[in-house]
Amino acid sequence: MTAVHRSAADEHRHEGEPARGPARFSLLAQSLPLVAYVLAVVVAYVVAVVWQLAVTEYRLRDVSTFLALALCGAVCIETSRRLGMPAGVARDLLSAWWLPVALLLPPVYALLIPLPLQVLMHYRVRPTMAYRRVLVTAVTALSGLAASLVFHRVVAEPLAGDSAWVVEDRGALLAALGCAVLFTVLNTLLIGVAIRAVHEGRWRDALWTRETLMLDVVELCLGLLIMINCVISPFLLLLVLPPVVLLQRSLMHQQLQAAARTDAKTGLLNAGAWQREADIEISRAERSHEALAILLIDIDYFKRVNDTHGHLVGDQVLASVAGTLCLQLRDYDIVGRFGGEEFAVLLPGADTVEACRVAERLRARVRRLAVPTEDTTVSVTISIGVALYRTHGQDLIELLASADLALYRAKQTGRDRVCLPAVRKSS
Repeated sequence: MTAVHRSAADEHRHEGEPARGPARFSLLAQSLPLVAYVLAVVVAYVVAVVWQLAVTEYRLRDVSTFLALALCGAVCIETSRRLGMPAGVARDLLSAWWLPVALLLPPVYALLIPLPLQVLMHYRVRPTMAYRRVLVTAVTALSGLAASLVFHRVVAEPLAGDSAWVVEDRGALLAALGCAVLFTVLNTLLIGVAIRAVHEGRWRDALWTRETLMLDVVELCLGLLIMINCVISPFLLLLVLPPVVLLQRSLMHQQLQAAARTDAKTGLLNAGAWQREADIEISRAERSHEALAILLIDIDYFKRVNDTHGHLVGDQVLASVAGTLCLQLRDYDIVGRFGGEEFAVLLPGADTVEACRVAERLRARVRRLAVPTEDTTVSVTISIGVALYRTHGQDLIELLASADLALYRAKQTGRDRVCLPAVRKSS
């Protein structure tokens, strides 16, 4: 499952700036399209709950199965909560417990299962902005409702307690697989719309990457295996719970390791991680005698953006510039946020001509950015300092110092330009 855990306002508070007014928890502090989308999803969820509560026939077997699966999900949360939760958009394996609920039980249970687990996540793992938690709950519930309605329409009767079909009825198994895919696709699409309303970038990045697609497949397979075990006997949940807990903890640990290398506001490498990667590339260039260049990039008059439009818009500008840099660079170029409004890029194999050409392309592309706000758009420019390995420095410290001098020169001569150091060091 995809979950959104931290807002820009939370990030400011984490960095020492107190939250002001409604920015911390208020949905109304967000952009109008996001407000409308969240309200529409929540209203649809409430209507669906009222509808299903009215039409459902409640049976003790269904309630006990629901409670058993909810308890397994709660155990997964409790056993991994001390690891924490990475900031931003994080992944977990809780849908592996929700899928059996959607497929085996009446649709009302698919609407209810996210509620206790999301409350537990909020109070036991990491609190986040209230509207984000509500949105994730509603999206997951509606996705589960759709999968449940389709499955029960195809299979006609809930199958919990009848173990013969998992061996004999291939049609029901295929229907379960198709509905599990439907759940995953709907959940990702609905969350992706909300992410796109906040962050600029490609739809592919907001919806699926190779990593998230692999996690979706794993989660889908786990959900179907748990469903089969639950059909055979609810007591078999005791056998599948430990490996799912282990996978959940491994996933959290991996994400926390990645988060330790990543800048929360932009998704780029943080300064420490970028310097470690840069040192490795410089050592490789020294051995292979290849060219290498470093760009230091600074957003012009960024303080004016924060003072005029507020820090939330400033964060959107940072994220938009970061996304533009990534789109314009090669996969093996190393880009990071170096602090404040400054970015650093390492270009393996780039000589003077190539480095300046890339820098000019970045400058021109950022100049065309238009970041939307409530009543206008914000445009920014960047200044870039370029330094070449061996020409302007023999190690990372010398290269950064030279690139910083070049950046200062770009600022002094009018900004929105690319400059090399005025005085080059000898090899």
